[in-house]
Amino acid sequence: MRRLTAAQKSLVVSTVEVQLAHQPMVETRNRKPMRLNRIASWELRIRNLRVYYTVEEEAPRAVFIRAVGVKVRGHVTIAGREVEL
Repeated sequence: MRRLTAAQKSLVVSTVEVQLAHQPMVETRNRKPMRLNRIASWELRIRNLRVYYTVEEEAPRAVFIRAVGVKVRGHVTIAGREVEL
């Protein structure tokens, strides 16, 4: 998240708190499971930002944010590097 602007960081934090606090493994319009990849099993879309996360299902349930990227025209950049998901 170091490369994000202050506004983007604030947006990510507030959206993650709302969207992932309850039932983070339920598919919604902005939240979906991903195909098998090295980064994470779920994706949360926030405008042009993507939050990649995994969920520990055992009690107590925990959500782990693995990466935050910026998507532009089908290309995702995480920490300044374009990644293929």
